[in-house]
Amino acid sequence: MDRVFLFPGQGSQQTGMGELLFTKFPEIVAETDEILGYSLSDLCLSPENTEKLGHTQFTQPALYVVSYLQAMEELLEGEQAPVFFAGHSVGEYAALGASGAFSFSDGLRLVAKRGEIMAKVTDGGMAAVIGLELTRIKEVLHEIGAEEVDLANFNSPGQTVLSGPSASIEPLAAPMKDAGAKMFVPLKVSGAFHSRMMEEPAREFSTFLEGFSFSAPKTPVISNVEATPYSGAQDIPKLLARQIHSSVRWTETIQFMRSRGVEEFIECGPGKVLTKLLRQIP
Repeated sequence: MDRVFLFPGQGSQQTGMGELLFTKFPEIVAETDEILGYSLSDLCLSPENTEKLGHTQFTQPALYVVSYLQAMEELLEGEQAPVFFAGHSVGEYAALGASGAFSFSDGLRLVAKRGEIMAKVTDGGMAAVIGLELTRIKEVLHEIGAEEVDLANFNSPGQTVLSGPSASIEPLAAPMKDAGAKMFVPLKVSGAFHSRMMEEPAREFSTFLEGFSFSAPKTPVISNVEATPYSGAQDIPKLLARQIHSSVRWTETIQFMRSRGVEEFIECGPGKVLTKLLRQIP
């Protein structure tokens, strides 16, 4: 039975994550602390740091490390190698790191910089529209003139995440529910990720990426931007820069892997957000 590893994105973080993994991989944890300049275990395990863990510049490197370590544990213990890796938003970095596209340390530096850059963009918000078809969501946005709001994440046919200026997100609740949405859930994020508000951060990150070298993934990694595998090392920096302001095509990503015969999905990281979404994707 073919299997894949899935790596979750921001929102999956939780206090206590990684506790057993930190003990199992002390050398990687020590390297992490040296690169970041603070204790990752303290950040993830101390209840006093729960709020701090939810800040983008800390969330992203923490998720990268915990997800990467869980993948390493799975690879060490697993009898069958995965045929694909796929990560949701920042989870794509753990997928690429586990695939050998870059070293663990380079991936951590990339994610730390990504989180730092993205955290600078304020006055943005995101919300999940649940139980309303994508075509109807687009119609509602057009009908009310919310042209500044972007479609950020296509998580499943029944869950689409919107992103844009904070002042434009909250007023969408009533029209979306009137159109038939079961739920409208504002997300606890600091910015309008995967929207046009992230174009400047993407340009800054693109420049930062020039200082790194990349290799073709040893295990195919599905790109959020294209919902198909990276074709080689040359694709990685340009797609990672675009990913910051582009939609996460998660539904298509899962459908692509299923079309290739994948039947087993293993979520590497805290929580089961991606595992739950699988049940919603035909």
